[in-house]
Amino acid sequence: MEVFSKIEALLFVAGNEGLTLNEMANILNKKTAHMYQFILDLKEKYDKDEERAVTILEVGDHFILSTKKEYADVLKLFAQSSINQNLSQAALECLSIVAYKQPITRPEIEELRGVQSSGSVQKLVARQLIEEKGRVEGPGRAILYGTTAYFFDYFGLKSINELPTVDQLEINAEKEIPNDLFFDRFKEQFEKIEEQGGN
Repeated sequence: MEVFSKIEALLFVAGNEGLTLNEMANILNKKTAHMYQFILDLKEKYDKDEERAVTILEVGDHFILSTKKEYADVLKLFAQSSINQNLSQAALECLSIVAYKQPITRPEIEELRGVQSSGSVQKLVARQLIEEKGRVEGPGRAILYGTTAYFFDYFGLKSINELPTVDQLEINAEKEIPNDLFFDRFKEQFEKIEEQGGN
């Protein structure tokens, strides 16, 4: 059924923030009662199909496309494997924005980056570098993201106060002291934030 494919596409793009019933009903021009039944039917279809790794979770008033719990072990292995050790440029950019602007929502990250970022945000959550810190009050209740304790261990930091300022990164550049890729991305994102009038 075409509506199932559309729901799947919407939930995939929405990432771990999900969408409300009203949001999906409005986008697909369906009555909420009908929309809810479509979601339940799609979830049942996922759950009955042993070859599908995904399901739909209802968290509060949001619906989220998620992996089934029986795949938790293999996903944990992937997150810890050497295959997944290097963060992509996109993930580094997202992480730098979260680190300096936290708590921050995915739409705010996307506004600063100028590109869709749900995949990078999901990867950072899976790597336990960022986590949910609450939700924005008001329509949509977007998730607020911040760094985790593992983030500090991963980058050898004791607290958020140890993040370098743009001035420190500039000094390193002048003295030809290399920053690692992560902190180079910090500098790039800081400059973008300043250009857009961020704090």
